[in-house]
Amino acid sequence: MSAPAGSGGALRVLVVDDHEVLRAGLVALLGAADGVRVVGQAADGPSSVRAARELRPDVVLLDVQMPGGDGLSAIDRILADGPATRVLVLTTFDLDEYVFRALRAGASGFLLKTAPPSELVRAVRACSSGELQLAPSVVQRLAESYVAHPPAGQRPRAPGLDALTPRELDVLLVLARGASNAEIGRELHLAETTVKSHVTGILTKLGLRDRVQAVVLAHDNGLVGR
Repeated sequence: MSAPAGSGGALRVLVVDDHEVLRAGLVALLGAADGVRVVGQAADGPSSVRAARELRPDVVLLDVQMPGGDGLSAIDRILADGPATRVLVLTTFDLDEYVFRALRAGASGFLLKTAPPSELVRAVRACSSGELQLAPSVVQRLAESYVAHPPAGQRPRAPGLDALTPRELDVLLVLARGASNAEIGRELHLAETTVKSHVTGILTKLGLRDRVQAVVLAHDNGLVGR
């Protein structure tokens, strides 16, 4: 079910969840937030792909476990149809492999369904600007899962890593733990503007879409826990 797209510069959000009551709550919460407009909603993966193609939202807030076509299978198609769209995954975090698969598919971040309302709104806004930070608890869980059960067929070392300066590598190692720019700056004794510049350089050299993909790359290349 979708609403007509509008104008006015508000952040455009598509809400996807199979639980009608939860979905209605998310729509009401986001619709009441300043500068946010819910332009549509869907109840499964296939309908989310169609709605995203039609409405061109800035952010798709997407559940991963839904009957009739889950969110994981929809991420690739949503991003292929709308490269500028960001996907923020909703999860209960029951299955770690869902989280890592969604990251590989191109999701820009994660939000636990237990998050408070203010955190949901903040995460959606941050996701739209590419500044979303993975919660440290999520990063830790991913790291533990990856160490215990590394994916089959380990990828070769990313060639772009050799192009990073020593300081950029330092930043990447801290970033991979889910740290914000401010937190990276405090740990490495750098100005936040300098950290932002280093992060931009890292993403450019590694050919990455956003910092969540940097977390995946760091895991793939055995950098986590160094």
